[in-house]
Amino acid sequence: MERDGIEESSVRLLGSSASGGGGGGTAGELSRWVDGSEVDSESPPWSLVGDDNESRQGYGATVRRRLIKKPKRLDSFDVEAMEIAGSHGHHHKDDSVWRTMALAFQTLGVVYGDMGTSPLYVFSDVFSKVPITSEIDVLGTLSLVIYTIALIPLIKYVFVVLKANDNGEGGTFALYSLICRYAKVNLLPNSQPADECISSYKLKLPTPELERALSIKDKLERNSYLKKFLLLLVLMGTSMIIGDGILTPAISVMSAVSGLQGRVPGFATDALVVTSIIILVGLFSIQRFGTSKVGFMFAPALALWFISLGCIGIYNLFKYDVTVVRALNPAYIYLFFKKNGTKGWSALGGCVLCITGAEAMFADLGHFSVPSIQIAFTTVVFPCLLLAYMGQAAYLIKQPQTADRIFYESVPEGLFWPVFATATIAAIIASQAMISASFSCVKQAMALGCFPRLKIIHTSRKMMGQIYVPVINYFLMVMCIIIVAVFRSTTEIANAYGIAEVGVMIVSTTLVTLVMLLIWQTNLLLALAFPIIFGSIELIYLSAVLSKIMEGGWVPLAFASFFLAVMYTWNYGSVLKYQSEVRGKISMDLMLELGSTLGTVRVPGIGLLYNELVQGIPSVLGQFMLDLPAIHSTIVFVCIKYVPIPFVPQEERFLFRRVCPKDYHMFRCIARYGYKDVRKEDHRAFEQLLVESLERFLRRESQDLALEGDLDISDNLDSVSVRSRDEDVADEIKMPLLRDGEKTTMPLELPESSMSGGDVDPGLEYELAALREASGSGFTYLLGHGDVRAAKSSFFVKKLVVNYFYAFLRRNCRGGAATMRVPHMNVMRVEMTYMV
Repeated sequence: MERDGIEESSVRLLGSSASGGGGGGTAGELSRWVDGSEVDSESPPWSLVGDDNESRQGYGATVRRRLIKKPKRLDSFDVEAMEIAGSHGHHHKDDSVWRTMALAFQTLGVVYGDMGTSPLYVFSDVFSKVPITSEIDVLGTLSLVIYTIALIPLIKYVFVVLKANDNGEGGTFALYSLICRYAKVNLLPNSQPADECISSYKLKLPTPELERALSIKDKLERNSYLKKFLLLLVLMGTSMIIGDGILTPAISVMSAVSGLQGRVPGFATDALVVTSIIILVGLFSIQRFGTSKVGFMFAPALALWFISLGCIGIYNLFKYDVTVVRALNPAYIYLFFKKNGTKGWSALGGCVLCITGAEAMFADLGHFSVPSIQIAFTTVVFPCLLLAYMGQAAYLIKQPQTADRIFYESVPEGLFWPVFATATIAAIIASQAMISASFSCVKQAMALGCFPRLKIIHTSRKMMGQIYVPVINYFLMVMCIIIVAVFRSTTEIANAYGIAEVGVMIVSTTLVTLVMLLIWQTNLLLALAFPIIFGSIELIYLSAVLSKIMEGGWVPLAFASFFLAVMYTWNYGSVLKYQSEVRGKISMDLMLELGSTLGTVRVPGIGLLYNELVQGIPSVLGQFMLDLPAIHSTIVFVCIKYVPIPFVPQEERFLFRRVCPKDYHMFRCIARYGYKDVRKEDHRAFEQLLVESLERFLRRESQDLALEGDLDISDNLDSVSVRSRDEDVADEIKMPLLRDGEKTTMPLELPESSMSGGDVDPGLEYELAALREASGSGFTYLLGHGDVRAAKSSFFVKKLVVNYFYAFLRRNCRGGAATMRVPHMNVMRVEMTYMV
């Protein structure tokens, strides 16, 4: 026997099989068995209940006096998770026909704004590198544009990438979180078996018959270098998207305003730059009001823009040269490169601009649905863009000298001002979409521990995705102004723009290929065909845009390198800090030796100690006991943890567990959030519902002990089915802790049949009374302010990164009290130093 004490033990959930006889074919009806061989590091495998243990545990006179080897009970985390997961399905999006069509219309204003404004500058950029000397130049460029749009946005994104969504969410981080669920590649080791029971987790491990998927999974989990490479790849893609948030407003607004050149006398380059800067300052200044107040006009404005593109294209096509449809023959691509050689290869950097914003089709998937994005692109966006480019090509066949201002020159004379106004609005909307995408990427990176904590303002009460990050907003504004003021030309900005777009596409291709091999278990030839075909095309485009590094292409690389360094440094320091906390946690032997008083005075009150550990007692508690003359009578360790799924259902968010014996009155509460969840809790509602949930937990625990006492002690104790207990207490554990500030008092009574013979456990009544007394005395939020320092034996580079770069980010990011939404008047802090 290792030591006395009654503690809750955690177990590993083994594979289950249907109970013999009767129904029960579904997963929710399978019996779950408890294996007694798995022992939690926090809990002893033996429990002694007897006279000498009564005073420590506080059970009272009704405690059963017998020595038993307890079968390993289900961890309360696992019980709550699997009970709720079996009864609450994932809420799917409404997929009715009318709803899908409405969403398809809305995608025009959010998803396709960037791609829709590309006709403003594609041909002008291409023909700045390749002068038009024959119709081969025009037809070859048109053929390149047509097949680029057909291969990348249409075939790659619409038919393949959109299917690699994470419960309806898209983007680089969504792919990464999807991979993290199927293979343990997350560098922060805070995952729990209970996380897999969340209804939206949808974990399907590779089948044993498919050795390839299992082999890839094993290599990813065992090789730390592959884990770091995967993380760096995701961070690089995210950095490129933020870089788009800088370049998209600059090039879109400048391209739209450039239409005034030649129309307004004296409107030269200086006027273009000043006007563009004024519009950009106004655009970024209104971000704090949110997009919801002007969102209603986005889709109609972009719909009008696409209609204008299509109609003007048809007009030019039939008026000037309808034979440009010959460009559908890809042979003109060969003739174009044969005629222009290296100049033609350099012109590819301009052709790639026709698919700017294609990544938004996947990144903005969470606000819409796969069918809506597919319908909008195939029925509106794709045809209108083809007609627009064909119309411009037809005009260039007759008027090649207008290549530098082809879009506005090809607009019929009487429609110039309406089209100019529509183009300006479309450019602003396209800019807005990328700014919002940058905000979302930063928030997701923060949730996954890859970005310093920043202030996030939620601008809409109805739409969770509409957020505003002031620091990022002003950074983007300043960078946009600098870009416009320095480059002073859309052609120069276009050189920079292409690198960011192609970089994001290559990252997506790599991650989707991994999803195909690991999760979809696609046929090997088909899985390899995807990166070979699309990866080759994107690498060719990348080689073309990289040739323009000295002409502006260094800008996105500089931005990406900066954000990559910030994100990786923060992630690296956070992982080291977490590992240090795990190594320094307080042992259970020491807690038992201190006794229920913890070696100090326990005063009425509830102390909420925020920490990052999901298991064990954090060392910051020891620091509080050393610094404070007394400690609260009830202590709750609150851990806010992000899991690799977009959203955690409210009823599955909070998990409770007892820490130490009963008379210690110490508990753990783990709050699980998805990487797109919004935390907007009112601390008063949190406190009230925390007490209510704790009461429910205590009552359920007492019920479990009573039911355990009724089990026959036999040779089968090592494998006890807990199915009946799960069914009896199902109602007790399906309880939300927070509902967006809703202060609803939930019934706390147990079912009449829960206590045999109507007996009431005096230990339970005593503990409930102590909890109510503590809550009446108030709540105190205990926070540890950690200083992370590299050990003296560390390498110079590690000391530089941890002691200076990471320390600088920690000093200048948001503090713990503000990030955790706790009242400043009730906060107590202690200083901690973590040697890593």
